[in-house]
Amino acid sequence: MAFAVISMILERLSSIALSGLEQEARLVMDVEGEIRKLTYNLESIQAVLEDAEIRQRKEASVKIWLDRLKDISYDMDDALDEWSTAIYKSQIEGSQQALEPKRKVCSSVPFARFLRKEVGPRHDIACKIKELNERLDDIAREKDRYNFSFRKSNEKLERQITASVIDADEVKGRENDKNAIIKKLLTQRRQTPNPHIISIVGMGGIGKTTLAKLVYNDPQVASHFEKRIWVCVSDPFDEVRIAKAILESLRGTATNLVELQTVLQQIQQSIKGERFLLVLDDVWTEDPMKWENLMHSFKCGKRGSRILITTRKENVATVIGCSDIFPLGQLSMEECWSIFSQIAFFGKTSLERDRLEDIGKRIVKKCKGLPLAAKTLGSLLRFRKFREEWQSVLDSEVWELEEAEKDILGALWLSYYDLPMPLRQCFLYCAIFPKDYSIERYRLIELWMAQGYLKATKTKDMEIVGEEYFQNLVVRSFFQDFESHQGRIIRCKMHDIVHDFAQFLTQNECFDMDINGAEESTIDRSSKEPRHSMIVLAEKAPLPASLGSLKKLRTLLLMSHGYSEIRAVLPNLLNQLTCLRSLKLSLCGIREIPPEISKLIHLRFLDLSMNGLKEFPETICELYNLQTLDVHWCHQLKLPPGIGNLINLRHLHHDKTDSVLPKGIGKLSSLRKINEITVGHNDEEAFSLRDLKDLNNLRGFLWIQGLGNIADVGEAKQAQLKKKNHVINMRVDFFRDKEGTRGIHDQQLMEGLEPSSSLDELIIVNYQGTTMAPNWMLSLTNLRELSMHDCGNCEHLPPNLGKLPALESLFFKGMEVKKVGAEFMGMKTQIAKEASSSSSCSSVVLFPRLVKLTFYVMPKLEEWNDGMISGDEDTIMPRLHHLKLGHCSKLRKLPDKLLRKTTLQELIIDRCSILSPHYLKGTGKYWSSISHIPNIKIDWKVQQGTDIY
Repeated sequence: MAFAVISMILERLSSIALSGLEQEARLVMDVEGEIRKLTYNLESIQAVLEDAEIRQRKEASVKIWLDRLKDISYDMDDALDEWSTAIYKSQIEGSQQALEPKRKVCSSVPFARFLRKEVGPRHDIACKIKELNERLDDIAREKDRYNFSFRKSNEKLERQITASVIDADEVKGRENDKNAIIKKLLTQRRQTPNPHIISIVGMGGIGKTTLAKLVYNDPQVASHFEKRIWVCVSDPFDEVRIAKAILESLRGTATNLVELQTVLQQIQQSIKGERFLLVLDDVWTEDPMKWENLMHSFKCGKRGSRILITTRKENVATVIGCSDIFPLGQLSMEECWSIFSQIAFFGKTSLERDRLEDIGKRIVKKCKGLPLAAKTLGSLLRFRKFREEWQSVLDSEVWELEEAEKDILGALWLSYYDLPMPLRQCFLYCAIFPKDYSIERYRLIELWMAQGYLKATKTKDMEIVGEEYFQNLVVRSFFQDFESHQGRIIRCKMHDIVHDFAQFLTQNECFDMDINGAEESTIDRSSKEPRHSMIVLAEKAPLPASLGSLKKLRTLLLMSHGYSEIRAVLPNLLNQLTCLRSLKLSLCGIREIPPEISKLIHLRFLDLSMNGLKEFPETICELYNLQTLDVHWCHQLKLPPGIGNLINLRHLHHDKTDSVLPKGIGKLSSLRKINEITVGHNDEEAFSLRDLKDLNNLRGFLWIQGLGNIADVGEAKQAQLKKKNHVINMRVDFFRDKEGTRGIHDQQLMEGLEPSSSLDELIIVNYQGTTMAPNWMLSLTNLRELSMHDCGNCEHLPPNLGKLPALESLFFKGMEVKKVGAEFMGMKTQIAKEASSSSSCSSVVLFPRLVKLTFYVMPKLEEWNDGMISGDEDTIMPRLHHLKLGHCSKLRKLPDKLLRKTTLQELIIDRCSILSPHYLKGTGKYWSSISHIPNIKIDWKVQQGTDIY
């Protein structure tokens, strides 16, 4: 990870020179020459890092040189970070004392204070920089001994990252294998032991897990077994962890049990008399003693129960006592080619395919029948269109490596070295997670950012760069098993072989461990200076005392399965691990944060979620570099007034935290993400709506609630929501603590809440105005979704919505509307239109993109007049696909012309006492007007087509 650290240092040095901070530096020592020499050394080393990375695989001395370089680079980064933090502190203290409206470090009065208070500490930092520069001199001179070559690494990201993720069919050629295993699972045998154990055995990357998943999810298998459990075993083998995972899968909830025998007893109770299927994936241990207790617990299951294991070692299957060993062979050349070509030729023309096919088939031979290798190489070449690029893969020296002959490492090496240097760091960081860990996309990006791996550009924030990096790793098949929401990946995993590869490359820097039971664990110090660690704690499991000795640790993620006993050791831990950039203490039973938190001056990421915290020490406001603070589900936590000092804070996760936000939040102009904001408090120290004024960097979703409590409607305009150009989803909630009439109040407030025209979704809740017609509504030219919920006083739908060009979904619920008329469409009334001699109006398409329209709980709605006349059908809602009406008890009839639209695919009518009988199939008098719609459901009964929701 040397490249990332060196890049950070060079960026810092550049900013020092550009900002004039060298003038400060000269007060403590003459560092101009030091900075110049440091920059030269780092740039010369950076130029040969690509060659050094490649040669370290074969040359131990080069690896040692790189390790020394990384150590010095990390220390240098710490020193420069101390320097910039001291600058932040000086600026903030000056601002607080109101000596200037905005402090500048080289202005006269603050400069005098700097001379008095800051020279001593900064002299120490400057001396440290000089000492490190001398160490770097030695490294730079030693570099010349190796005669490194300059190799230009791939510096560009794939531009086509928006293309859909290709689901390469890794089970090609496995249909017979799948059917054979299913037959073994379902066939009853009288004389076989219970449970019957089947093992899939094969080399890494051959497709064992994929095949097991295919079998596990088969409908025959799902219906045959009363209970199914999937557990990733991996290495090292931990009986308690595996037993707990099995029990949690059976119950569907986490368990706080720590004693193995207690967990096994609970497993026995859960499966007694039940036919179960247990899949143990990625099994390594050959120790029969470790299996004995675990396997004994499954004998109480119903006859016909099965255990299916996957392993790379046939001896494992023998030790466990498998009745059937199923060796998984390599794919044929044709099957590998099918997987490879599906990815590699995606988006290419037939001409390009013809030009590359012959060399592609020679590359596929290198896969040696391994589907993961075919997928990896296909992903590598997906965006390569020139024959010489494919030839370089075929001729690469990695195929000469001894280990490349054994498994898929050759393909992984090629894909890894094809990554741009910054992206390699992001991939390697993932080695911190345990095998089979579900990685959250947004959280991974925050962790990358905390380590300095994401560099903003003039047009892209760090978060956007992180999204691009993540998508590139997805496209290149470094991630898999995606969990998506609304077409966007929210979680993923790494294939165990890819994970092994990442851990192999970071064996001196990253480690993860599980701690179970009350006995204190020890940390393996075979790694000289580990930098990143993830530790999984059982309930009441003590942290290893030796953890505090890892003083160079930059990441510590503690993942607890229950409340862990770390409160007593936390102050010492914070005093010792002062190099941390990322710290996760979620669900650790912490009730207070010690003031020693201020020692973590480098900290960028802090997760304290799901703890019983009530308040923070003011010293937490000295974490000037903090970018992410997560305190969600800390119900009673009160954030300190000084939070405005966290000038670099970008993400504040505080959902399910009930206390009032302090006014200082309004000073956090770097803030990109904040969950809900509650306003309208009768407290001068509380965050108010007008305090949103300077938060113009907010992105994504903004939720404002408590608007009904605001006394001064002028606050809405002062919030300047129109300037929040990056807020694309907004929810405004007009809930009020006290009863009372506030129709005019809410209408005036809504007028002031004018959002940016870039808004994509608007949700309005508890609005009590009688109308909803703000002047800015038609300026929302990018609005795709509009929802109004529980607006109990609103008697009219927003007018002219048909003129919004991008609108795709409309949802109205809990309103007092009596009639839906032509004004809602954005057209003249029918009478006026018929009287008009001009037909130009009819040429305007209204609701040009509307796909989904819902009216729900509209108890007073009686009439729906769409305002159409003959010929309008193609110019009003031409794309309407889904129409739903629910609990509209007075509505008598639907507009005929709207129903005649051939685009309409789904109609749902629910609990509409007058309407429903008229449209029933066979008996309804209006059935003929809807019979052409493919899918119809009335009062939860399907009238036509398939079930819809």
